[in-house]
Amino acid sequence: MKANQMPRRKKWLVAGGAVLLILAILAGAFLWYVSDYYRAEDVALEVLAQDNGISQRDNLTILSPTAPTDTAIIFYPGAKVEAEAYLPLLDQIRQTGVTCILVHMPFNMAIFDANAAEEVIAQFPEFQHWYVAGHSMGGAMASKFASDHPDQVDGLILMGAYIYGNYPDEKALTIYGSLNQSVEDHIDYTENIVEIEGGNHAQFGNYGPQKGDLPAAISAEEQQAQTVAAIEAFLSTDDSQDYSTLVP
Repeated sequence: MKANQMPRRKKWLVAGGAVLLILAILAGAFLWYVSDYYRAEDVALEVLAQDNGISQRDNLTILSPTAPTDTAIIFYPGAKVEAEAYLPLLDQIRQTGVTCILVHMPFNMAIFDANAAEEVIAQFPEFQHWYVAGHSMGGAMASKFASDHPDQVDGLILMGAYIYGNYPDEKALTIYGSLNQSVEDHIDYTENIVEIEGGNHAQFGNYGPQKGDLPAAISAEEQQAQTVAAIEAFLSTDDSQDYSTLVP
């Protein structure tokens, strides 16, 4: 009987060791994957260095306008993009009077904290109107949050992304570059769509060229300026506005 128990124990030990080895390999592969991400360019980091109306709290960077309103935007970065890369865009948005709250996601992946906006809203009771926004995968996760929590947000703003989940397109603004065909192919709705001629996928942020993305025919500054104009119009007009005419 003891002779039978010993081989069985050895089998369990071997099996357990194999499982631990596989888990270690998977963990190592994951850490290698998430450590290779797009860094914010110097122009983005310079915005943070200004330290003028910009503060940080835990995993948040808060950009406050000089004369804040009761409206705020929660922003989810794109996958494997350093959050600070979006500071130039958000800095321009806050100059319209809207507070912007940038969420630093775990491993730079919004998919690991799609409900981050819920905690943000709870931390800032002074705001009455909330919009959740995001770029690329960040937009998909922002869309998921808006779909799952329609009573907590007034609207959804997508950049280089399309509505993911069951969220009404009349309450969403979709902005994409004309060179980002993969996004256009997935837009199956007609309201509140802004196509930026000559824009690409990456230039909503400042993190350099992105693999698989076509080179833009306009500058990042121009693409972001048109994005801000579309967002400002979306926030200030009623649901009957045709946003497709906002950007030439």
